[in-house]
Amino acid sequence: MTTLASLSREPASWDALVARAAGPTPDYARRVLEAHRDHGLAPADLPCLAVRAGPDLLALLPYRTGRGPLGLGRIARPFASPYLTVTAPLVVAGTEGVPALAALVAGMRTLGQPWWWPLLPADESPLLAALARDGWGSAEVSGFSRPVLDRRASHDIFLREHPHKGRLKDLRRRRRRLDEAGIVTVEAIGPDGDLAGAVAAFLDLERRGWKGRAGTALACRPQTEGLAKDLFRAGGGPVTARADLLRLDGRVVAASLALVCGGTATLLKTAYDEALRALAPGVLLEAEIVRALHETRFADRLDSATLASAVLDDLYPERTRIAEIVVSPRGGPAPERIAARARRQHAAKAWLRARLARLRGR
Repeated sequence: MTTLASLSREPASWDALVARAAGPTPDYARRVLEAHRDHGLAPADLPCLAVRAGPDLLALLPYRTGRGPLGLGRIARPFASPYLTVTAPLVVAGTEGVPALAALVAGMRTLGQPWWWPLLPADESPLLAALARDGWGSAEVSGFSRPVLDRRASHDIFLREHPHKGRLKDLRRRRRRLDEAGIVTVEAIGPDGDLAGAVAAFLDLERRGWKGRAGTALACRPQTEGLAKDLFRAGGGPVTARADLLRLDGRVVAASLALVCGGTATLLKTAYDEALRALAPGVLLEAEIVRALHETRFADRLDSATLASAVLDDLYPERTRIAEIVVSPRGGPAPERIAARARRQHAAKAWLRARLARLRGR
């Protein structure tokens, strides 16, 4: 067991684990967790389970402990925030991966608590398999299919094989209408480009939309504005930033911010000019990112990073299942009982949100 502060004192080992990880994601990478710490979204003493072989870091799982759903007992949870897309532990690939994951599961067991796990990639999950081998029980609370897109040999092949021809036709129609409104340009900014300028454009665009009016835009709070500037900064490493901008007569009308890690570009944030909603500049930018993926090969996969997306469901053909689960060690509380309470807690929160929305609409 270690802490975020201790891990930060060995940046090379942490970065090396991300570079060597099986199915790496940016979420528990140093860039992301240190940005959370620096802007008040994670404590410096955040506990972490770490597996090592000598100086090498082989697995990593930051976590918290607290009350279970509806106050039931004590429970552990992987660290999560509104700016993380999955909570899978980082585990080294190759022959070291299986014993490293077994050691990580043993470390989870020493806490003596069940785990309540949101946002876990559930398709053939190595973690769930390792937990089952160790005698843990599991129960699913909920799940959804997240749109992803795997790069084809060419953009023409992608278009030819696309299952939703009507959606592509609609995008072409909207693009013609946008072209009629002015000069349309697309700008891609990589880790060596003016990412600071792109982030500033995104923050301004998001703040002027409904999120700004609701007070949830990143620029509405110094902590989240700083987080965005830190996450999507220029520079190299196992996690790099990318921005894509759609301009109309030089003015940014849609912006996308992504982190690229292990061949996957995770599209964390998008914003568009709501005055042009009928022209769909946001989804037109998504289509341009798909084109750039095939033409420049900046990644092997696009991950929509969404909880659900009616827009990208029709654009991204592939799916990856994301689940919320409860796991309990042998002799621990029944996972289905905890999962049932988690479902009731979610239902109560959803009812309360709907009730508040109705009251605000009066």
